[in-house]
Amino acid sequence: MIKNVAIVSLSSGIIGESFMAFEVEIGLRRLKEFGLNVKFMPNALKGLDYIKAHPEKRAEDLLAALKDPEIDMILCAIGGDDTYRLLPYLFDHNELKSAVTNHKVFLGFSDTTINHLMFHKVGFNTFYGQSFLSDICELSSEMLPYTKEYFKELIETGTIHEIKPSDLWYEERKQFTVDEVGVTLKAHPNDGFELLQGPSTFHGKILGGCICSIHDLFNGDRYEDMPVLSLRYHLFPDKEEWKGHILLLETSEEKPLPEKYRRALNYLKETGVFEAVSGVLAGKPMDETYADDYKKLLVEVIDDPTLPIVFNVNIGHAMPRCIIPFGVEAVVDTDQQIIHFND
Repeated sequence: MIKNVAIVSLSSGIIGESFMAFEVEIGLRRLKEFGLNVKFMPNALKGLDYIKAHPEKRAEDLLAALKDPEIDMILCAIGGDDTYRLLPYLFDHNELKSAVTNHKVFLGFSDTTINHLMFHKVGFNTFYGQSFLSDICELSSEMLPYTKEYFKELIETGTIHEIKPSDLWYEERKQFTVDEVGVTLKAHPNDGFELLQGPSTFHGKILGGCICSIHDLFNGDRYEDMPVLSLRYHLFPDKEEWKGHILLLETSEEKPLPEKYRRALNYLKETGVFEAVSGVLAGKPMDETYADDYKKLLVEVIDDPTLPIVFNVNIGHAMPRCIIPFGVEAVVDTDQQIIHFND
């Protein structure tokens, strides 16, 4: 059972801003109600400007949390867009590899996709799908039930055993102010896992994340040096490394235009990943924006009807969110609407 949680700001430093204090307080209260002891790492609350300017301090916090024998779980505050800048501070002298001697739970999503790929490089399994600000600090009177179910399982057992679709999905909250505290999100019926093509059952170890972050590993429009550093540190796995894996893709709150989604899929196709993996899981888009376009593009760009593609998984930026273990053998069964994980 997890008892001690460290919160890190590896991308955005927004939880350190005064206007976020009421949300942070909500999250802290809920974590304590779970029976957890919470520790903010030294730089996590220093705010947007400081965190942006000091990637070395973000890396320092992560390494310290990994090395601290009392910390059971590292919980990312939120995503952002430049955690790739931690690469030199985690890999130039094998800093990350040296720090992952103790097993801990690492949980985050969105830009944290890049951190998950960093951990994959050193053979450390992580958990994808939730973060402190986005999920624990949810402004509704309670955490969203489906989200809470998976977070509770993770802290009580240290793993996730299976995933089923949520009965509901929720519209994005349009503003995050004190007035929104206790305001319920608008809900809609959810359709479950949707098999777009291929066999209904397949297996492999899941890896991947936010397709917008993955896009930026290959495209320098946002940060010119991001593809450069990605290549230098061999961040995205080679085709051979993808064998025996299932690729997870989900879209960010930016709600990428179909043109960008196509470009990202083409970048992935050029790596040979679709020739290597045993299947593709695609998360429900936020507010179901461009869902039909994304489904068509997945089938069209991958262009291999034998490769299973499953859409509408409750993972990533659409609410509610499950948690997916990376690096653990998974069996996807769309007939039974379940994903099993083997410990």
